[in-house]
Amino acid sequence: MGMWIGKNRKARVTYGFDEIALVPGSITINPEEVDTTFSIPHSSGEAMKLSIPILASAMDGVVDVRFAAAMGKLGGLAVLNLDGIQTRYEDPEEIFSKILTAHKDEVTALLQKIYQEPVRDDLIVKRIVDIKATGSLAAVSSIPQRAEHVGFLAAQAGADLFVVQSTVSTVRHLSTKYRTLPLADFCAKMPIPVIVGNAVSYEVTLELMECGVSGVLIGVGPGAACTSRGVLGLGVPQVTATVDCAAARDAYFKKTSRYVPIITDGGMSKGGDVCKALACGSDAVMVGSAFAKALQAPGKGYHWGMATPHANLPRGTRIHVGTTGSLEQILFGPAVVDDGSQNLVGAITTCMGNVGASTIKEFQETEIIIAPSIKTEGKLFQTVQNVGMGTR
Repeated sequence: MGMWIGKNRKARVTYGFDEIALVPGSITINPEEVDTTFSIPHSSGEAMKLSIPILASAMDGVVDVRFAAAMGKLGGLAVLNLDGIQTRYEDPEEIFSKILTAHKDEVTALLQKIYQEPVRDDLIVKRIVDIKATGSLAAVSSIPQRAEHVGFLAAQAGADLFVVQSTVSTVRHLSTKYRTLPLADFCAKMPIPVIVGNAVSYEVTLELMECGVSGVLIGVGPGAACTSRGVLGLGVPQVTATVDCAAARDAYFKKTSRYVPIITDGGMSKGGDVCKALACGSDAVMVGSAFAKALQAPGKGYHWGMATPHANLPRGTRIHVGTTGSLEQILFGPAVVDDGSQNLVGAITTCMGNVGASTIKEFQETEIIIAPSIKTEGKLFQTVQNVGMGTR
């Protein structure tokens, strides 16, 4: 498997969203009658159930208490970054103002300075309590180095889901400089579900699942504001990553009868990308830039990667995506833009109907074709006029 790239060296051909298409089914279904529910399991009790398979990324320009509440009311789940601005500053508004008005040549240095402020336990508790007070589920995220302290603190404060997130996650992380996270022990002791990410391979996904996680985030470097692929040269296109990790999920389920969902994270700005991720085997998706466009997003149309403020090797940038509408419009419409960035749920249900899938599990069996011309075939006028599928 693979192609020769030089003497004695082969490389696999891999695929991203723009290089494949979904084939319509021989049976079609009324989009209003398909089931888009998504569940996150946990051994200690009932699964967490969402009416839509969409999570909002734990990015400071996307999720705050207000956004999390709005997302919860609409049936999705927003993840709050416990290593970010919300837990470092009592009143984040002044900080956001500085970030949003900074010159592009100065913003990374500014972010590095802003994120030097220590994370406060009292603010972690406060943000979680504030989310819960709105009647919404509270999902929160932290890096592995802080996960044990922050995770148990978050659970005690009432969090419903904890995400351990890093650029690349493995069970066998080696270090002589600091204590690594004992993932299996951590998952066993946590009273709430633990999702871990990010991974892109069959082997790593399988090992993470064997540690008792309740979900795995899939994707290294595809996010709109992430520069890891340029800075580090790391990454696997999301179609191939999702298919490989879905195979690990299915193998693990066959072996243990325990179903652990995978969540494609990043690289999806339009409804079509979300549909392709699900059809490739994902159980849900995690989206950032699409939600950064919402009126409720704290970044007010700006968005930056989680590793942008890294003190030594920034792997993200601040981007301007603009504010196009409410969160409800982005999720359910009515869409007032023509590029597929609004009514994401409508895109999912319509696509499911057209391929004849009544559930997400059936959607994962959709026929897929390699189609590098799918975005450009017949779209000359759209491309020239920078509208619809020709938008850049």
